[in-house]
Amino acid sequence: MLINEIIRRGAVLHADQIAVRFADDTLTFRDVDLLSNRLAQALIRVGVAPVGARVSLLMSNSLFTLPVDFACAKARLTRVPVNARLSAQEQRRMIAEADVSTLIFTVDQAERAFELAGLCAGLSLFALGDAGGAANLLVMAEAEDGRPLDRRAEPDDIVLALYTSGTTGRLKAAQHTQASWAAVATNIIANLVDIQPGDMMLHAASLIHASGTFILPYWVRGGVAGVLPSFVPEAYFDAVRRWRPKALNLVPTMIGMLLDSPGVDQADFTSVETIIYGASPMPRGVITRALALWGPRFTQYYGQSEAPLCIAVLGKSDHLGAKADARLMSCGKVSVDCEVRLIDEAGEDVAPGAAGEILVRASFGMTGYMNAGELNRETILPGGWIRTRDVGRFDEDGYLYLVDRTSDMIVSGGYNIYPREVEDVLSGHDQVREVVVVGLPDDKWGEAVTAFVVAKPGAELSADDLVAYARFRLAAYKAPKSVQFIDEIPKSPVGKLLRRAVRDPFWAGRERRI
Repeated sequence: MLINEIIRRGAVLHADQIAVRFADDTLTFRDVDLLSNRLAQALIRVGVAPVGARVSLLMSNSLFTLPVDFACAKARLTRVPVNARLSAQEQRRMIAEADVSTLIFTVDQAERAFELAGLCAGLSLFALGDAGGAANLLVMAEAEDGRPLDRRAEPDDIVLALYTSGTTGRLKAAQHTQASWAAVATNIIANLVDIQPGDMMLHAASLIHASGTFILPYWVRGGVAGVLPSFVPEAYFDAVRRWRPKALNLVPTMIGMLLDSPGVDQADFTSVETIIYGASPMPRGVITRALALWGPRFTQYYGQSEAPLCIAVLGKSDHLGAKADARLMSCGKVSVDCEVRLIDEAGEDVAPGAAGEILVRASFGMTGYMNAGELNRETILPGGWIRTRDVGRFDEDGYLYLVDRTSDMIVSGGYNIYPREVEDVLSGHDQVREVVVVGLPDDKWGEAVTAFVVAKPGAELSADDLVAYARFRLAAYKAPKSVQFIDEIPKSPVGKLLRRAVRDPFWAGRERRI
């Protein structure tokens, strides 16, 4: 199955149904299909879209997200999304590395687009509307006839080069093909959500990341993409009330913000059957509060840009029952269309119950990172196994638990300590809003377990309180040797906690960082 076949089927099967809702505007399946043809034709006509060319997208969520994505696939182009929250220099590096000469942008990003044109020689700009000084791609598309393109897609066409959030500091773009990105759609349908015609999923997170993986599954099943420009709790509650979506896709930080918003108890969620969360670890305190308020509507996925979306799934029923307390900290069970192995540092499978690096093999896995031969050789092992660089373990029932990232492990006094385990305990304290745990240099221990904590407003909490709280629940060597209170924890543009941004300044100037 290829993306273009999924697009074709959705357009034929659901032609006159609503496919996209944005503010007061809607597009039918026929509208999206026709507009995507015209957009592709316009790009081809002006000579910026040879087969295989990379095109950067600097786009906020909008009515035109789907048509532009589909146009690129139909024209056999590679989308290179550029996160609007990054700095101009970070965006410039992405555009340069990808050898991009065409940038498509939404009008609200015009100022940055023109700045990038000044930084990137030969960059052609196409605006989705009137931006003054850039070609209006929508006007160009109106002059085209919208007939199906005569470019026949191939399974190994690279359709997406998706830059990861960069928590390791290495700029890298996971590449997906017509076949692998179509497999993402079937992975979601098979493992995560039962989509019926007319069902809406509400999107407030950027559609260039995990939210965007739901577009094709909902498209082929006749569902609706309800798109918000950004995430604002009050506006989100209003959209749920007015549009009555059946499914929500949220990251844990968003769920926490909703729970902390005034009026959350009165929010009308009666239409919502499924709340999907993932992309970062879920604090125990947040999911406990969410379950108490909204009940067992939650489903969690575990995946990566390299293998989206569902490597493992924790279903609604897993959030209930006698073992739920433990399982809420797991990723769930491995997806039906995916294989997982856990290996030790020698590359051998670990013993049952032991922790090891997670390897994944699936049809939805990336083909490799763009322009990164050495990194690809390190990451993609013989047999098609992809290294996730996550450390996990299975329990006796087959549930996968993330222990930590391989690079985040703390070695203190000869003991291996995984920060995620300590964070899970500290986040359970009712006066802790957020926490990140790192290893800081220590002459005696090598690394000292240190917690950086954001307390809830009005909290009366001391470092000694938290150390005692942790020592009661963890082995003594795992408990923080110190606690530092801070106002905010640094986060990536997609909301992930940046452990290294906290840790690295303390290691600056040292020959070794372990």
